[in-house]
Amino acid sequence: MKAGSPAFALATFYFWYFAFLGAYAPFWPLYLRSVGMSAAEIGTLLALVPVTRVFGPALWGWLADHRDRRTAIVRLTATVTMIVYAGVFLGVSFAWLFGVMLVMNLFWCGSLPLVEATTMAHLGERHSGYGRIRAWGSIGFVATVVGGGYLLDLAGTRSLLWLIALLLAFHAVSAYLVPEARPHAHHEDAHGLLGVLRRPEVLALFASCFLMSVAHGPYNTFYSIWLVDHGYSKAHVGLLWALGVVCEIGVFFAWSRLTARFEPRYLLLFAYAVAFVRFLVIGWLPDVHAVVVLAQAAHAATFGIFHGSAVGLVHRFFRGRHQSKGQALYSGIGFGAGGAAGGVLSGLLWERVGGQWTFTAGALAGLLAFGLAARWLRPGAPRDG
Repeated sequence: MKAGSPAFALATFYFWYFAFLGAYAPFWPLYLRSVGMSAAEIGTLLALVPVTRVFGPALWGWLADHRDRRTAIVRLTATVTMIVYAGVFLGVSFAWLFGVMLVMNLFWCGSLPLVEATTMAHLGERHSGYGRIRAWGSIGFVATVVGGGYLLDLAGTRSLLWLIALLLAFHAVSAYLVPEARPHAHHEDAHGLLGVLRRPEVLALFASCFLMSVAHGPYNTFYSIWLVDHGYSKAHVGLLWALGVVCEIGVFFAWSRLTARFEPRYLLLFAYAVAFVRFLVIGWLPDVHAVVVLAQAAHAATFGIFHGSAVGLVHRFFRGRHQSKGQALYSGIGFGAGGAAGGVLSGLLWERVGGQWTFTAGALAGLLAFGLAARWLRPGAPRDG
């Protein structure tokens, strides 16, 4: 990628977007605990991320398509996110942080689906190039999750506030570099959005994406706790998290070769099948170190292959002026509603049936996703024309 090219600008956005997430996702709970939040309060505040992703992306996607200006919305959401975040320096009460994080996440969740749609529009029919651009987001995440841990050890938990502020500033600047890509006129423009949504293959795609996020609920909520309870050190847990993202990066860099050989439908089915096995062995074989390492390497499939395939299929189904809305719906239904449902259900199950059966429930959600996609997401269903 050459400096100044659309690919370079898009990769830069992904890098800083996920660099922020690499600081926020693993370390923000530590800050909340340091200012006296209870476990229930921390859980409520963290739940704002998937909850806002249920409806936020759809709102921003509709606005971007209605005004035919994606990048203007990306810049707005990134800038307001940075400004609203500054409120964390002004108070630490639950009510105050709830308000700050609610507004911040409502704007923050809007930019990524629009940039996904913009990236696919720039690539046109060269969808295989998506992986090498998106991989820089994973690189940003790994860089921050590793560096942030060292920073907090050296400078204390409060240093996280300034780290996140800096990352959001770079994120906002990168948003202004994203080049506009006008959606091409397409015969699907004549069809309403509801007409696209009624297609069985579209319903199957979104339903299976929802279930895939539900399957990840126990992993996203309790994976670190589960490993520590089985004798793993926190440093070891951090390395396992990093291993998963590194394997994900490998998938994105190999994406052009994967898509040249396999249809997105088959890649998606493979990801669902791996999810079933992965979460099953995490739940039942946590003491077998080699199995845990292999299960974490399987993140390459359960996120990397899954996400790349889903974004590509959404781009094929939602054409012309529906592209931003399609990516927003994928984000809202999958990572938003599915993530929220998975987190809530895993929390309810954990205290009642224990970790083994909670992870088993996640595995079964992956198996159900496989069944839906195998039955209704038929070969040849995604159409470019």
